Amino acid sequence: MNSSLIRRTALAHTARPVRQLIENRTVFESHEAELSVYDTYEQAQRVGLEAEEVLYCGMLTGRKVLHGSHYDGEFLPHESFVMAPGEKISIDFPEAHPSHPTTCLTLGIGRHKLQEVCDFLNRHAPLPIKHCEWQPGMGYSEHVFHIYHTQSTQLLLERIVNSFLTRDDDRDLVLNLGITELLTRMLRQNGRQFLQRCAQQNPTDNGLHAAISYIDTHLGDNLEIDDLCKQACMSRSKLYQAFKQALGCGPREYIQQRRLEKARALLQGGKSVTQVCFEVGYVSPSHFCRRFSQFYGHSPGALLKRPDAS
Repeated sequence: MNSSLIRRTALAHTARPVRQLIENRTVFESHEAELSVYDTYEQAQRVGLEAEEVLYCGMLTGRKVLHGSHYDGEFLPHESFVMAPGEKISIDFPEAHPSHPTTCLTLGIGRHKLQEVCDFLNRHAPLPIKHCEWQPGMGYSEHVFHIYHTQSTQLLLERIVNSFLTRDDDRDLVLNLGITELLTRMLRQNGRQFLQRCAQQNPTDNGLHAAISYIDTHLGDNLEIDDLCKQACMSRSKLYQAFKQALGCGPREYIQQRRLEKARALLQGGKSVTQVCFEVGYVSPSHFCRRFSQFYGHSPGALLKRPDAS
């Protein structure tokens, strides 16, 4: 999370008494959802968490290690973790301390709300795959869903948190719109990963698959829209329409997103910022660092210093 969001949530709940040192909970309720902020002030292991509804989790500060039947790994700031109803995990807090607690927010979302968003997407942005529709399980891969935040998602989370903290007349409206956008982002991200897997497995199945596959195998090259049109056997207008409908963005924006996603993976694999810059198709390290920071909210160098970096 960005520093302004951390300050807002901190100011909102630090004045309240600390009732427990592990997972001290502050709750902000609305009729559409429930926001909780959890602070842990001492190291702990195997603290249980169970999702009654769809549960969206976002790290604010510190580090957790999650253990579950469908996910086992670290959970760090600038990441999202979504649990399906009935899913259980246990949590380790290896770095929690009274002076710098591990802090996380959760947003409980009713299943009816997720179905409502799926119905909207099926009407207005159907998946370009035969006999395949947006479904609630796509928001969390049936069990759990772990992704990195982009800066735009960070700003969205800030709006959602602010809607709980403020008491203006439009609070419920802002919250409802924010949750709808967050769920749409969740579904689109998982739907996009599904399309990417399909493109890898069957790149000749259709024109969109061909274009997606070509992008992923040529991220280090100077990709031109005309090249994608040839691969997809589409006109420029048809190509843009297909990308917008299936992926929520145009082909140029998608290329930049995929380059930055690959860059993050390469950085976590231990490669230097300069190596990664050129490998994903940038010609200027300074430009690469600027785009990376705009997308993820932190510099490539900051990622290398994280505990999960190799």
